[in-house]
Amino acid sequence: MAVPTTRSQTATKPAPRSLVDRFSVVLVAVAATMWASDVYFRSHLVHLTASEIVVVEDFLITVFLLVFLVRGWPEMKRMSWRGWLAMILIGVGPQAVATLLFTQSFKLAAQHQLFAETYVLQQTQPLIAITLAWIVLGERRRLWFWPIAALAIAAVYLVLFASDPTAPISALQHGEVEVGLYALGAAALWASGTVLGRFVLGTLSFQTTTALRFTIALPVLVVVVLTQSGIAGFAQYRPGDVVPFLGIALIPGLLALLLYYRALASTPATLATVAEMAYPVAATIIATAPAVAVFGQTIFFGQRLYPAQAIGTLLLIAVIALLNWSKERTPPVIVQQEAAA
Repeated sequence: MAVPTTRSQTATKPAPRSLVDRFSVVLVAVAATMWASDVYFRSHLVHLTASEIVVVEDFLITVFLLVFLVRGWPEMKRMSWRGWLAMILIGVGPQAVATLLFTQSFKLAAQHQLFAETYVLQQTQPLIAITLAWIVLGERRRLWFWPIAALAIAAVYLVLFASDPTAPISALQHGEVEVGLYALGAAALWASGTVLGRFVLGTLSFQTTTALRFTIALPVLVVVVLTQSGIAGFAQYRPGDVVPFLGIALIPGLLALLLYYRALASTPATLATVAEMAYPVAATIIATAPAVAVFGQTIFFGQRLYPAQAIGTLLLIAVIALLNWSKERTPPVIVQQEAAA
């Protein structure tokens, strides 16, 4: 009969050996910030659907990472069926389906002017991830963590809804069910990606994990494009799309995910999901940035920067720095199942 026991994560985890390990929570946030840079590249691809963009991005990254896929074959042979299941779920869910769900939620929100509904429901992602980390990884955070996590969520709320703090309440009261369901689905899948990624990194290197994520997602995305548009979906590309595609594949795709998985290998999932909240904050701040020339095209979103957004950004930075500082000093309690003697 199995009995539950608890242990500190540092009981079996070695002390940090590098700067990446030491500042892993901060680097997860840096990777999440890099994801937001895709807006500068996607603005050149407005003639394509989300699935048509994502499938090419995924293909390019798969090609770039092919050497890691081949080199990681010995690791993959040692994987258990649980590891393979987790990896398949990562490739199909967070990498392929979640992006499409969020895009669909955003499109429906645009029709009904309910953007606040999409964004506020996306912020359920850390709550879902913390719950999944408890179930899947056995992570239990100490009591002080919860007010810190609540402060992070409040900081993101300040940034997203600085112009009208009551917008989410109104949107949810008069919202469309489909908008909310798509947003919640995307949040749940992205949250599962954090937890399952942490699980897989116990067996695989971060390079192999990244390579497998994109390789597994590729056939799923091809099927999605064929289902939505048929073979004509692959005839919409233009010669001028090459450079933006390379940009989106290399920066918010390849480099950001390699950094993310390297940092995640040294970061509890419960801390990583809070650090990932840097993504919506970065995306919002980019929308207030001055005009930028990218590939000969001037990009300017023209949104006003509110004082509350600056306060929220500074609060989130402070939370991420605090979590990084406390990572080794107050690790989570891990609940295991050990056989009774």
